[in-house]
Amino acid sequence: MSLIFERIHTDGIAELSYLIGDDSEGVAAVFDPRADIDCYLQLAREKQVAITHIFETHIHADFVSGARELCARAGSAKIFLSHEGDARYSFDHEKIADGDSFQFGSVLVTVRHAPGHTPELVAYLLAEVHHPDAPWGVLTGDSLFVSSAGRPDLLGNGQEKKLAEQLFHTLRDFYLKLADGVIIYPAHGHGSPCGANIGDRLSSTIGYERSFNAFLQLDDMTSFTAYALSTAPPEPVYYPRMKKLNTQGPVVLGNLPPVRGLPPTFFQQALEDDENVLIDTRTLLAFGGGHIKGALNIGGEPMLSIWAGWLLDPDKSILLVVESDEKLNEIIRLFLRTGYTRFVGYLVGGMAAWDSAGLPLESVGQMTVHEIRSAGEKLQLLDVRAPDEWKDGHIPNARHIFLGELRQQLGKLDKTKPTAVYCDSGYRASIATSILKQEGFGCVYNVPGSWQAWERAKFPVKKEIGDMG
Repeated sequence: MSLIFERIHTDGIAELSYLIGDDSEGVAAVFDPRADIDCYLQLAREKQVAITHIFETHIHADFVSGARELCARAGSAKIFLSHEGDARYSFDHEKIADGDSFQFGSVLVTVRHAPGHTPELVAYLLAEVHHPDAPWGVLTGDSLFVSSAGRPDLLGNGQEKKLAEQLFHTLRDFYLKLADGVIIYPAHGHGSPCGANIGDRLSSTIGYERSFNAFLQLDDMTSFTAYALSTAPPEPVYYPRMKKLNTQGPVVLGNLPPVRGLPPTFFQQALEDDENVLIDTRTLLAFGGGHIKGALNIGGEPMLSIWAGWLLDPDKSILLVVESDEKLNEIIRLFLRTGYTRFVGYLVGGMAAWDSAGLPLESVGQMTVHEIRSAGEKLQLLDVRAPDEWKDGHIPNARHIFLGELRQQLGKLDKTKPTAVYCDSGYRASIATSILKQEGFGCVYNVPGSWQAWERAKFPVKKEIGDMG
């Protein structure tokens, strides 16, 4: 007999879900599953257990919950959801509340209400059945992260201060009363916008966080609230949509959405429909070398999930250009995680087929950091990184517009001036250059390597007065 404890790390959305079970009884539970649920079914088969329970810590705002999909495909599983804070749902589930407990072999899972990020959020204490009062771990959801805590500002409507107060008490009256050796297992890692500056490690201990987590060093409500609200990263525009979708219950698909293969001439005809949007998922250099006019370049890396959420209208259908036909399903999974299931089709044979058909191409120039420095003020230099990245240092003469807000702030830029765009590595910069091309900017350049290349070249770095704080 042995404990089964598996953490599933979903890059891009930086989500952490868990499968916990017991191989002697052949049962397991999944906590906070993502939309593409095959990984949980595969793990269950490998461990020779049946998934009988599906738990959520809260109503997620940053990704599509896979609870209903997993419930439908796992067979006898049930979904367990918190009704704390008057949360309600529009699909079948079992209600859980503070103090409820569940046994999986030798593991006892106890529900604890931990509001602050959201009103209904619950954590799950993990203990041995014979030592229920001495938990060894806690699944914290989005309440306590490594080096951070859940942001309390997502509900809006003036509820920010109330949630910050709840978070303050959750951290002090629940987490800080646990023993130092208790391991914390959060629902997100570094890179998630659900918390400020989440640490690189995927787990920690109460003792370590007690000593080093800035959210746990503030002992008065006023300073805590100010810190929690001022450090939150920009809120992705798709968060309210995700929360609504997860409350209603995502449609059970049964598999990945079907995507038709379209040869170049049919693909070109589909481009004429204004209800379709063209997404090129190739690398920035491939896109820069030649792409279809009007394409938005969101590279086929895990971050696609987040930037699709930021930039795409969910009511439009997607036309895809992929690096190769074999990568199609991988790309579809990335879209699925933030709720995109409507696909007109993909370009069969990729850009090689488009080229062979003699169809028109556009390109984006590439500029090295050395060329950027030499150009000086003759160039309109745009930094599209997040505000905290900009504050840490930027290229002299650059102007800052966060990528998620670029379309709304295009009026700050001169369309007639040559424009080069950089981010941290070039990925987001390529998205931005494709937006500028769509909006009629004539001379646009991407900066491969971007900020990383600038720093490694040891070129000058500028910080504005007040950016040090």
